[in-house]
Amino acid sequence: MRVHLIAVALFLVLPVAGVAADQASALRAGAAAVDITPKEFPLNMPGGFNANMAESAHDPLYARAMVLDDGTTTLAMVVVDSLGAAPEIIEEAKQIASKETGIPTERMLICSTHTHSGPPSNVTDGPAPAVAYRKVLLDGLAQSIIKAHAALQPAAVGAASHPLPEEVFNRRWFLKPGKMQPNPFGRIDLVKMNPPRGPEILDRPAGPTDPDITIISVQTARRQPLALFANYSLHYVGGMPRAQISADYFGEFARLMPSRLRGDENFVAMMSNGTSGDINNIPFTVTRPPREPFEQIRIVAQKAADTAWFAQQKIEQHRSNVTLDMRQREIVLKYRRPTDEELAWAKKVLAMTDKNEIANLPRLAEAYARRTMNAAEREEDTVTVKLQAIRIGDLAVCGIPFETFVEIGLELKDRSPFPQTMVIGLANGRYGYLPTPEQHRLGGYETWLGTNYVQKDASVILVDNLREMLSELHASATSTD
Repeated sequence: MRVHLIAVALFLVLPVAGVAADQASALRAGAAAVDITPKEFPLNMPGGFNANMAESAHDPLYARAMVLDDGTTTLAMVVVDSLGAAPEIIEEAKQIASKETGIPTERMLICSTHTHSGPPSNVTDGPAPAVAYRKVLLDGLAQSIIKAHAALQPAAVGAASHPLPEEVFNRRWFLKPGKMQPNPFGRIDLVKMNPPRGPEILDRPAGPTDPDITIISVQTARRQPLALFANYSLHYVGGMPRAQISADYFGEFARLMPSRLRGDENFVAMMSNGTSGDINNIPFTVTRPPREPFEQIRIVAQKAADTAWFAQQKIEQHRSNVTLDMRQREIVLKYRRPTDEELAWAKKVLAMTDKNEIANLPRLAEAYARRTMNAAEREEDTVTVKLQAIRIGDLAVCGIPFETFVEIGLELKDRSPFPQTMVIGLANGRYGYLPTPEQHRLGGYETWLGTNYVQKDASVILVDNLREMLSELHASATSTD
């Protein structure tokens, strides 16, 4: 297992704005990147409806961690190259790291990038390579926090954002009249995900985008880059070589950032997935020239690295006298259940034996019939999910364990009491898509039973809770600053 460490033991010898030259830094920070690339193949990449086997790794996967400590609060933020690490393995890794570091598990955020070229995360009984990979991932997650904590040293932090609008596109579209085809359930949605191209087909996008890349920049007392935690509301890019594992643009971004900020070989950069549940990298009204495998990933990563550099230039000062705080809530949500009509439809589809009859079914009908049956047979009525809110000086960070629609992130940013707010999706687990009630009414892939698992007003419940948590953090900040 390859480990890159940040370990800097410096006091301020040059003035930093707002901090006396002879004053020791109050903030300490450490970072680490642990290689979690699979060693055994073949491995299933579970990012689709059909088996997609990887025979090798195109580029490495990592668990990248940043630990911050203000003398009162210590917190860890981890980005892992995974489609969506299972809550069970995340919690197990947190327990291991907590035992070694003393950081409470409720002060740890572990989020997944959502690369669709990643291996399964939590196979305990199955093919040997998949079972073996669970240990690689578990050890990597825990060790990234442990190593970053061991490297804590005086530091300063700043945050800013800069737009990169040309690489984010809302993938849900209203179509021209008569162009919508039945969904797997035989019904007509009002919008379609990833629709066919053409002005005779497309009407308008069904939602907005969030163009900003927001960064947390951590420097040593000598203003050398220590770590950079970025966030962009863009799904994976894709266009990978066939049958190869990849970290997608998230990994390529991390590889490029040392050259942008002139960081040494120990500098750790990481890109987290924002609220990208309805956002991807396909320009539906424009035809791109053909790309070779991995080329579009490189293009997006290069632009993202440039944008992160521009954001970093906006930071007027990196502060060492920041206050940290964090909140975690466990929220109980109801699982969706099929109606009697939906259940009868699913049973009918799965009972079909005539090949012609099956061939005339809508696309993915059999897959969603099985998902409908699974939803009906699920023993649990509710699921408990973790929400987190973090304060880093004047920056707030929200963590949501879903593929979260961009409207939710924009609302939280707009209504946050903090000057800057970062919203991270796929944080501490993955529980399917999280559309708003308005998007549920429009239908489409992300709202279907079996893609979306929880009650249709879940986004309202989670946003209300996060706004309360942000208000608590802001009130605490006002009373202590």
